[in-house]
Amino acid sequence: MKKFLLAASLLLTLTACTSPNAGGSSFPVKNIEFVAPASPGGGWDTTARAMQKTLDDEGIVKKPINIVNKPGGSGEVGWKYLKNKDAHTLAVNSSLLITNNLLGQSDLTYDDFTPIAILATEWEAVVVPKDSDIEKAEDLMTKLKKDPKSLKLGVAPGLGNDDHLSFVQAAKTYGVEVPKLDFLVYESGGDVATALLGNHIDAATMSVSEAKEQYKAGKVKILAVSSKERLEGLEKVPTWKEEGVDMSFPHWRGIMGPPDMSEEEIAFWDEKISEMVKTEAWKEILQNNEWEAYYKNSSETKKFLQEQNEMYKDLLNDSGLTE
Repeated sequence: MKKFLLAASLLLTLTACTSPNAGGSSFPVKNIEFVAPASPGGGWDTTARAMQKTLDDEGIVKKPINIVNKPGGSGEVGWKYLKNKDAHTLAVNSSLLITNNLLGQSDLTYDDFTPIAILATEWEAVVVPKDSDIEKAEDLMTKLKKDPKSLKLGVAPGLGNDDHLSFVQAAKTYGVEVPKLDFLVYESGGDVATALLGNHIDAATMSVSEAKEQYKAGKVKILAVSSKERLEGLEKVPTWKEEGVDMSFPHWRGIMGPPDMSEEEIAFWDEKISEMVKTEAWKEILQNNEWEAYYKNSSETKKFLQEQNEMYKDLLNDSGLTE
C-alpha cells in the first residue's frame, strides 16, 4: 500500500511539473482586458473591438476578452491605467504615445511599456476644393515653396497630430519653409471639410477615410496620398512620391502591454496576434474600415517605435512646435 501511495504521489508530482499550468507558468490564467484609451466609437475603440471580435470568433484566445474604455488626456488616462496592470491587460496605441511626450504634454513614453504589435495603418491625404486651380500636389508645393503663407491650410483637431505632421514631412522634403505655413486648426475632420467646401481654406490635410467620401461625391480633389503605392478605390490619385516628394507616412495603430512582461507572455501575444492578422475575418475588418495591413511583431514593433520617435522629434522641431 505504501508503495502504491508513493507511486501515486510521484505521478502527481511529475504531472504537476510537466503541466502547462504548473507553477503559474501558463498564460493567460484569467480574463483579458483590451484598453481603448478613448470613448466608444473612435479609432482606438474600433481597433480594440475588432481585435476582441476576431480573437474570440476565430477561437484564437480561449479566455474572455473585455473592452475597457478609459478616455482622457489624448490617451494618457488609459495608458496610465495599463502601466499598473499585468500582461492580461493590453492597450491600443498610436503616434500620440510618442508626440504627447515630445510636446511636453505627458511624462509617459513608449519605453514605459512592452511593445506587442503594430496592427494596421490608415494613410493621409491632401485635398483641395473641386473648383481649385491647383491640379497637382506638385503645384501646391511649388506655390508654398515660393510663398509659405500664400495658402490657408486646414487641419484637425490640433497641430502635432499625424494629419499635420504628414503634411510637414511632405513640405519639408520639397524644401518649403515649414514654420511659416499658415495652418487653421478646426475641432474635427467634418469641420475641416465644411471649411474646405466653403472655400474658407485652400487645402486640407486629413486621413484618406475622411477625404474619400467627399472625393467620391465629386466635391474635392485629392492631390496625393501618403502611401507607397496607389490605393484601392483611389487608383487615379497619385502618391507623394509620384508627385516628386520622396516620402511615405503611415497613420498607424498598435497595441502594447504593461512594463516588464516576461518572454513567455510576449511570445503568447506574438503567436496569437500573428494568427489573428492572417484570418479572413481580420482582413474583412481592415477593408470595411479603410485600413491597410501593417502588422509588425513585438521585436519589429520595438525597432519601429524607436524610428518613429526620432522621425517625430525631427518633424515637430521642423514645424516649430518644439526646439
